[in-house]
Amino acid sequence: MKIAVSVWSCHKYLFDGTWKNADFIDYVASIGGQGVELLSIFWDKERDIPAVREALSRTGVKLACFGACNDFVKTTEEERSAQLQDIVLAVDMAVEFGAEVVRVFAGDRKEGITYEQGKGWIVEGLKQGAAYAESKGVVLCLENHGVFAGKAEQVQEIIELVGSPALRSTFDMGNFLLVDDVPSQAIGALLPLVRHVHAKDFKLVGEDQKDGVLRALSGAPFIGTVPTEGDVGVGGIVAKLAEAGYDGWMSVEYEGLEEQKSGTARAVEKLGAAVAAAK
Repeated sequence: MKIAVSVWSCHKYLFDGTWKNADFIDYVASIGGQGVELLSIFWDKERDIPAVREALSRTGVKLACFGACNDFVKTTEEERSAQLQDIVLAVDMAVEFGAEVVRVFAGDRKEGITYEQGKGWIVEGLKQGAAYAESKGVVLCLENHGVFAGKAEQVQEIIELVGSPALRSTFDMGNFLLVDDVPSQAIGALLPLVRHVHAKDFKLVGEDQKDGVLRALSGAPFIGTVPTEGDVGVGGIVAKLAEAGYDGWMSVEYEGLEEQKSGTARAVEKLGAAVAAAK
């Protein structure tokens, strides 16, 4: 297994303009990451294609994954078409820089839209996206994220309904807790479909915790933390992936309260130790 870092781990520095994608690549190289996961939300083709190509070449860091930020739960065909174009961009950038996988979302709950209605739009959009990805030799990897595609059984159902070898799973270890699913059980259900992994951890906290709290569907309060320091059971999941022969990328997605650069650096270190222990 190879360790990458998602740019979302340091999103503060992209949003405030301190960093561009090339700066993030330099940072990942400095903390020993082997790859990066870049996102369409931070992408400017004219600026980033030459700068990212130079940074990857200079550092030896690889593009592990390019992440689309699509949401197909939109009421108009025009809106859903724009979401498909985000996937097309992500696939094209994966091809440009030699990545084999593209992280995709399904879409999330909206007021007045039922799960069944949303699921229809999700499946339709992902079928079109997967067809394009397959034509380019890329695999889309659906992240368990949000309410409409957060549980293992939902991810499994959507992948089955799309019915394409170019749609598999981005197994986000932490997100299952936010929909009251059990990560150690989810890996058993999704293991045959996993082509990309997000290493993320959350810790259950008391009601006195105010900063950075994320509520599960049950109302349980969690905060982000460094992988292996929370309640996900990261070490056990890494061991199951190793046992199954998974040799793809494991991308750190740090969402803790520590300063993002130091928290991400610790996350890479801790995840590296977990991977080493699983060999």
